[in-house]
Amino acid sequence: MANHVSELLPERTFQYQSSLPLLPVPSLENSLLKYLNAVQLFASEKEFKATVDTVNKFQEGVGKELHQKLLQRAKTKKNWLEEWWLDSAYLEVRVPSQLNVNFGGPAPYLEHCWPPEEGTHLQRASISTWHTLQYWNLIRTERLAPQKSGKTPLDMDQFRMLFSTCKVPGVKKDTIRNYFKMEREGPCPSHLVVMCRGRFFTFDAVCDGQILTPPELLRQLSYVSECCEGEPEGDGVSALTSEERTRWAKAREHLISIDPHNNTILETIQSSLFVISLDETKPYSTPDNYTNVTLETLTGNPTIRWGDKSYNSIVFADGTFGCNCDHAPYDGIILVSMCWYLDQQIKATEGKWKGSEAVRSIPPPEELVFTVDEKVLSDISHAKQQYLVSTQDLQVVCYAFTAFGKATIKQKKLHPDTFVQLAMQLAYYRMHKAPGSCYETATTRKFYHGRTETMRPCTEEAVNWCTAMMDPTCNVSVCMRKAMLLAFHKHNKLMAEAQEGKGFDRHLLGLYLIAREEGRPIPELFTDPLYAKSGGGGNFVLSSSLTGYTTILGAVAPMVHHGYGFFYRIRDERIVICISAWTSCRETDAAALFNYFSSALHEMLHLATTSQL
Repeated sequence: MANHVSELLPERTFQYQSSLPLLPVPSLENSLLKYLNAVQLFASEKEFKATVDTVNKFQEGVGKELHQKLLQRAKTKKNWLEEWWLDSAYLEVRVPSQLNVNFGGPAPYLEHCWPPEEGTHLQRASISTWHTLQYWNLIRTERLAPQKSGKTPLDMDQFRMLFSTCKVPGVKKDTIRNYFKMEREGPCPSHLVVMCRGRFFTFDAVCDGQILTPPELLRQLSYVSECCEGEPEGDGVSALTSEERTRWAKAREHLISIDPHNNTILETIQSSLFVISLDETKPYSTPDNYTNVTLETLTGNPTIRWGDKSYNSIVFADGTFGCNCDHAPYDGIILVSMCWYLDQQIKATEGKWKGSEAVRSIPPPEELVFTVDEKVLSDISHAKQQYLVSTQDLQVVCYAFTAFGKATIKQKKLHPDTFVQLAMQLAYYRMHKAPGSCYETATTRKFYHGRTETMRPCTEEAVNWCTAMMDPTCNVSVCMRKAMLLAFHKHNKLMAEAQEGKGFDRHLLGLYLIAREEGRPIPELFTDPLYAKSGGGGNFVLSSSLTGYTTILGAVAPMVHHGYGFFYRIRDERIVICISAWTSCRETDAAALFNYFSSALHEMLHLATTSQL
């Protein structure tokens, strides 16, 4: 009987957390073997032979010692990688995070009930904010269903980081402050911060225990908008968040030193549920071309985004939406889950509020005014200048490929994500006449506090297939198809292993960090030119990610100067792709890569079709 009752109760968001398996440590031999396989493509015979010697020496010597120490660490921690990854991938990084680390993306509402339309933005913002607050409440009351892969529960810890979370800059290393609590843990912040024309406002999103309704939210947003209309712009203190991290940390220390009230304002922004950015631009976009709105979310006005906030919801003046988020506290897929929920809710209600129009007497938003001096103003001016220079260098294209999508690919009994990844390999190979080191995100959330592992799609099989595709003497059905299927098989195998914690990139990072923590000299393995050339140490030329099979897409800047960011979502009838590149690099061009990629998709489908006849 007891069992029967528990089956009727819905699953709680975090109920599986304590039973998730620990992140495994792969065997040293396997990791090094995989590493050699991955670097061979980028080496001459002579270079490869030297690297094999380096790896063998590492495996027998210092590598063995470091691996033993890593195994010891794994015994004392539920996730041996967690703190290290946060520090080395995010918190110790000194480049400005707003452009180099944050992700941004367009909201898909313009595909259904909210096409671009002036004069609608505040009304729509009040509705999308209300749905976002419902999602916050689902997490707070632990009613958000735990995610699973098949029947395997996935770690849900990152969902605690969506709201009331902010990165705070440090001179040597940043920290993450998370003010969120679940209902059973006690009260937590419930205020929002609205940014408009370089000014800050705040109001509580809950009144007498009830979340404000869209008409009430509309009144608060209209108040802010009217306050700023026809008035001079504010000081734009938030531009400081777009600065190099150490500079921002020092500017922040100075800001606090001139007036303790400035610290109170910073706390208010950091602890707010999220930031709503009222943006005056009108980045016209369509369901087939999201370029303008995507570019604007990544490179838009720095005086109306708090770059360190886990979620900035951006409301454009033409009634379209986007967001910009700090990547440190969570991975893209967490945000995708929330945005997909918002999209489904908005679509289901046709973007309308069908409840009461009554507005309670709620205090109006309060303006947060920083005390600034000449130094702060000069810091802001410097931040804006460097941000402008770097953002002007980012090229973004975001288009829909509409000839076919998941349905057609699955009909051919091929994996849709692998299909896109191989098309990307072929496109890059055709354009640059060489293989490019490539990273695809693999999730390790089936483990306790798991985040990601690197899956390297540029395999020997993929390159062999690309070469076959470019060989005029190669027989289509036999040689090309066989090579393609081998490439598919290898990709799927590596991806499955990476998701099981059996990749090698995070393992090697762990060994490197132990050596560094103990003050040892950096092992030769990591200074070998092939290590970086093949993508190691965050040097991947193609940095790619499937954002899922929903309507949600995001984008990130390339990892290296001569590289690309390549992000995509796969729907039944279309594939929407966002490619980023640096304009100052003469060899790369995001628009050209998209064209090569479209051709590659057509060729692959043709290959999968003709050879079945």
